[in-house]
Amino acid sequence: MSDGEEKPMTRHNLTENAPTASPTEAVCAPQEEGQAPETAVLRLEGLSKCYGDFCALDNVSLDIHRGEIFALLGPNGAGKTTLIGCVGGLAKKTSGKVHVFGLDLDKHAQKLRYEMGFVHQELNFDPYFTPREVLAFQMGYYGMRKDKARIEELLNIFSLSSKGDSQMRALSGGMRRRMMIAKALVHSPKLLFLDEPTAGVDMELRQDLWHYVQHLRENGTTIVLTTHYLEEAEALADRVGVLSQGRLAVVEEKNHLLSRLGTQQLHLRLASPLSRDKLQALLPGVEATLSENGKKLTLSQMHGRPHFVEVVATLSAQLSIEDMQTQSPRLEDVIYAVLHPNPPPTQA
Repeated sequence: MSDGEEKPMTRHNLTENAPTASPTEAVCAPQEEGQAPETAVLRLEGLSKCYGDFCALDNVSLDIHRGEIFALLGPNGAGKTTLIGCVGGLAKKTSGKVHVFGLDLDKHAQKLRYEMGFVHQELNFDPYFTPREVLAFQMGYYGMRKDKARIEELLNIFSLSSKGDSQMRALSGGMRRRMMIAKALVHSPKLLFLDEPTAGVDMELRQDLWHYVQHLRENGTTIVLTTHYLEEAEALADRVGVLSQGRLAVVEEKNHLLSRLGTQQLHLRLASPLSRDKLQALLPGVEATLSENGKKLTLSQMHGRPHFVEVVATLSAQLSIEDMQTQSPRLEDVIYAVLHPNPPPTQA
């Protein structure tokens, strides 16, 4: 393997060396007056961030539950990064309330910073420090003594041990992305924000990062994920929130959203061509299309209506079916439907 070649993160590293979450002081503390319920790790109440007449966030209210992976989705400019910035201190909110682990962020900002970790979109690093030095400095920012064992643990988790003494400028883009995540984890945060964590990362590394994120969740870390790779949100998220023009368009469990708005398809390959008239006679009122000169039949099923079994039973009694394939609803199509509830009419 050449010096600059990507080294995949191993399953052994991911599962055996991942940090284990422990209860935080904030979570265990008695509830104050006005404190959010314990199940809401993050609560936003009417959060807004405006620049003059333009509001990047407009009256957003949201609860993030303990131990979940919440995918915050939306087009560019929807307000995702602004929301994270308001929680992380990079943007000053215009109005609204933010509670983290039940505590008001305005009153307990310094204390709560120790319970959160942030992986931002931008690859910010000093090119002349080594990964070991970067992680040691990051510990200092959180008031921790230099912990060599923890540094080596993180380098090992992200397969960066061989690059631990190289300058950051010598690392590939994927390695730098891994370092950003390692930096965010030095203090074992209980609430982790991942803003486009796999942008520009190859497929193999992306799969390894997904595995590690799931392992963090299994060990008690609550994760807020933003991504434009919707297959990433589909693979990881428990719930989905969609921002559009600074407002929440929907917040829902991922599987329920897919069932409610997704379209499942059944593709049948027929031994003999089927005419449209015969199709209407066999399946009156069923949404179906013919293609490939009548030898391919596609059925669509929305809102979880369980009619495929009945349709196949009816067809198989009258026709010879050579092949059958199902296509599950995709989160990408569902999010598009949320963002474009009234698509323009098709031109004749």
